[in-house]
Amino acid sequence: MPPESTSHSLQIPTPLTPKPPSRLPNAYSLSADVLIFLSGAAAALLLFYVFSSFILPPTPYPVSSNQFQKPSSSDTPSFYDDPSLSYSLPPSPSVSDWDTKRRLWRHLHPFPPNRILMLTGSQPSPCPNPIGDHLLLRFFKNKVDYSRIHGIDVFYNSALLHPSMPSFWAKLPLLRAAMIAHPEAEWLWWVDSDAAITDMEFQLPLQRYQSYNLVVHGWPNLVYENRSWTALNAGVFLLRNCQWSLDFLARWARLGPHNPDYKHWGEVLRAELPDKLFPDSDDQSALIYLLIKEKDRWGEKIHLENEYYFEGYWVEIVGSLQGITQNYLDMEKREPELRRRRAEKVTAAANRQSRENRLPAATAPSGWRRPFITHFTGCQPCSGKHNEIYSGEKCFEGMVRALTFADDQVLRSYGFRHSDLLNESVVELPFDFPVAV
Repeated sequence: MPPESTSHSLQIPTPLTPKPPSRLPNAYSLSADVLIFLSGAAAALLLFYVFSSFILPPTPYPVSSNQFQKPSSSDTPSFYDDPSLSYSLPPSPSVSDWDTKRRLWRHLHPFPPNRILMLTGSQPSPCPNPIGDHLLLRFFKNKVDYSRIHGIDVFYNSALLHPSMPSFWAKLPLLRAAMIAHPEAEWLWWVDSDAAITDMEFQLPLQRYQSYNLVVHGWPNLVYENRSWTALNAGVFLLRNCQWSLDFLARWARLGPHNPDYKHWGEVLRAELPDKLFPDSDDQSALIYLLIKEKDRWGEKIHLENEYYFEGYWVEIVGSLQGITQNYLDMEKREPELRRRRAEKVTAAANRQSRENRLPAATAPSGWRRPFITHFTGCQPCSGKHNEIYSGEKCFEGMVRALTFADDQVLRSYGFRHSDLLNESVVELPFDFPVAV
């Protein structure tokens, strides 16, 4: 007898028999399904990217890595936090233990060794000479070109940092401030505004100066025996960023115009240097005086460079520039390696290496290699008040020749050169120049 049904009894449904599919899926339908799925996934990812850009903070652009720089802790103290630190020459407070302070700073901010900072500049006001500012611009472009090619930093100053130290003395306060502002620089390279770099391939032989703190163009016999005012030239020099240099700058500046005994020092220097032409104390005479009178204190660290044109007198150089150009072109005609086109950044190094075995007198002033620096002493391009032994026309033509001579070396990497050293127009160079003309 079947049990009685109650409200709690389970109702077992009758199982349904599934219908067989009307057709089996084929390869075409599977491909379509996959395509639809991928399209949907792509659309979903796109929507996620769009909406996340409004919600999530943007990812910063990647900073190019530099093996010589690394971020330092912002709360790490340094000498810059010392309120007594002064960028000025004495009588402002002097800087002590600079070598240690600089070494600690460089530990936090590693840079490549032997970094160079080139310093140059001009007066704050416009040049009285109508073409003076144009000439200074060309001289500055020349220095920027060389520095770009060789990876050198440049600072151009037109501010008088010490009111009582104008004219040729103005470089000393700038050097002091630059040493403090640029502890990463091992060398500060002062180059007068009227000096042109006329060999864009040449590289300063810093390895020769490892034992020195000041390198200036000059001759020991003219300093110590002849005591000549032209024994050296203070318009171009290298100064190491170190405590010795800070002390030397302070001593050098004491012979300058901010000294109450400035007039007296002018008389002393003129008596000490028989060929000195004017009575004022100037930076060049003062430097020679310190070498003579305080050689034991400073002389060991000062190198008088005369094995190449670290700074050359323009009168003996500009007349030879056309011949030097032809000598280089003749060499390039013989040497296919020197005719190769290269990027500007590597041209100087490649050509310099190629010429080393072909120029036995490459660094000597008597050789036929390009002079490194041509200095237009006495021409005064800004004021126009040139030395009376030259004509204004001779100075102007010499400056144009030297600047164009240097500019042709730069333009060569861009496929051009001037048609003549006194011509502003340029011509495009054919492939395999100068064989093909």
